[in-house]
Amino acid sequence: MQKDFSVSLCMIVRNEEEWLERCLTSVQRVVDEVVIVDTGSTDKTKEICRRYPAKVYDFAWTESFAEARNFSIERASGEWILWLDADEELRVENIQEFRKALQSVEKNLFLLPLVNYYGKLPADLNRAYLFASHRLFRNHKGIKFIGNIHEYLDVDEIRKAGQAEIMPSTTIHHYGYMDYVTEAKEKNKRNLFMLEKERKHPEYSPWIDYHIASEYYRAKNYEEAFNQVNLSIGRFLGRKQIPPSLLYKLKYDILITLGSFEGAWPGIEKAIALYPEYVDLHFYKGLIFFAREMFAEAILVFKHCLELGKKQVQGYLTLVGCGGYQAWYFMGRCYEKLGNRKEAANAYTQTVSQYPDHKEAQQRLLTLS
Repeated sequence: MQKDFSVSLCMIVRNEEEWLERCLTSVQRVVDEVVIVDTGSTDKTKEICRRYPAKVYDFAWTESFAEARNFSIERASGEWILWLDADEELRVENIQEFRKALQSVEKNLFLLPLVNYYGKLPADLNRAYLFASHRLFRNHKGIKFIGNIHEYLDVDEIRKAGQAEIMPSTTIHHYGYMDYVTEAKEKNKRNLFMLEKERKHPEYSPWIDYHIASEYYRAKNYEEAFNQVNLSIGRFLGRKQIPPSLLYKLKYDILITLGSFEGAWPGIEKAIALYPEYVDLHFYKGLIFFAREMFAEAILVFKHCLELGKKQVQGYLTLVGCGGYQAWYFMGRCYEKLGNRKEAANAYTQTVSQYPDHKEAQQRLLTLS
């Protein structure tokens, strides 16, 4: 008989030999059962699965990630279901605390902090985006995935009822968007194909436009990404819904990447009014002021970013450093422009104390010494 806090890991995979072993190794102390649904691997994925061991099921691909994930859920016997992707790694600092949370809290759903790395190897916590994702839920409660692509758990009612909380001492680390990932371009093409197919349905979700924008952004096609994210924002507004914070983050990220600071100002103020605690939007505002040579005003904004960075605000995709070392670095740049070498040196020192490998801050400290 399964214990009332037993955990089943549910995954869907296809040709994941590069990642899978690290993922499965990371969960060995945590889960009681591993259920893997293979959608057509031709490499050593299945062989790796059976080393652990795992229950492996074949699933004919139906062009629906939700259907494949729900197929895995139906074969899980644990009281709780944890879902991961092969290019992720689970880290639990305190296994007793993890198990205690499953037993003692009357919850049906847990959010797990997610660290999405970007840039070159080695993975660096200072080069990452942070988010909290619904990754652990009670089995046999009718919780299912929806969405053929960029699938998600249908848990709005559970969340609104206050039956979800952050799992303590636990994080998921995601490596799939780092520069060295060889299959990124193929995934980009596949995702765009599936998303465009979804967009042909009448009354499709504005989230589809956002995900298309994200794919263009990852492919560095910033102009098309900008068009698509604006389309998404407009369609949310057309439904009389406030566009989610993710859309504004992407929009102003694109404008700043393109150097369109005049295009970003003063529109970003409206986004900040909607999401006043979103530190990334404030950071972008500071960058806009810096580019417009409004250095004193930018310093005030970056100081506010540092205050926001001290808070633990859920629900936002946050770039590491916007409320820390990156704000300090640009404060240093502003002080330099204003001729205040002492404050500039202090800001760069704070930058390096938080991110010792920050080359630009190191170099500027040398020039000020």
